[in-house]
Amino acid sequence: MKFLLHGDVGASELSVSGDDYKYLIKVRRHKAGDLIAFRSRERLSEEYRYRLERTDGRVAYFTLQSHHASLCENPKNLHIGWCLVDPKTIEKTLPMLTELGVNKITFIHCRRSQQNFRLDFERFNRIMESSIMQCGRTSLIELSEAPNLSTFLKNNPESVIFDFGGTPLENDESVDTVVIGCEGGFDEGERKLFSDYRVRLFSSPMILRSETAAVAIASRLL
Repeated sequence: MKFLLHGDVGASELSVSGDDYKYLIKVRRHKAGDLIAFRSRERLSEEYRYRLERTDGRVAYFTLQSHHASLCENPKNLHIGWCLVDPKTIEKTLPMLTELGVNKITFIHCRRSQQNFRLDFERFNRIMESSIMQCGRTSLIELSEAPNLSTFLKNNPESVIFDFGGTPLENDESVDTVVIGCEGGFDEGERKLFSDYRVRLFSSPMILRSETAAVAIASRLL
């Protein structure tokens, strides 16, 4: 764990209970005198170090020792336009994309996306918060939705589309925004939109699942 999120960060004293107490004291086995990093959800770029003073079996008590600005971000930006897949799949993949440094994901309602999927951005944010506490990143991925692929491409004209039949991605090619299909890929109507955009082929002989493609492409580009 790189830091712990806490609502009272910045105060001269704070206390920790519940699951966070169990994690710090029972799992990590911190003891009196240890310094632990805390951050606020509203000020993720600022790190506060607190000293563990004592515990009473259910609550741990801390006093503030230092405070400084401390950023941890990938210097490159990547925006993924991800055609909508099962939210359970998204939940499993978000921690990896968070660790890799993806800065924005737009979920696109494509023609082959199941229409009954509903996105719970609050739950996604909680998952990403758990991830940044472990990896040290100081921001959450920005999340948004697009009603269809045409709208996304119109709003992101620099997009690179990963699809079968494209030309191989060059090692030095600049890519800021990528589009990844859902399970089943793009339909022919959507492919007609691609004529004005770069279509690229990811260099793998195997067919990748949508979430595998998202992680692989993010790893390659970032």
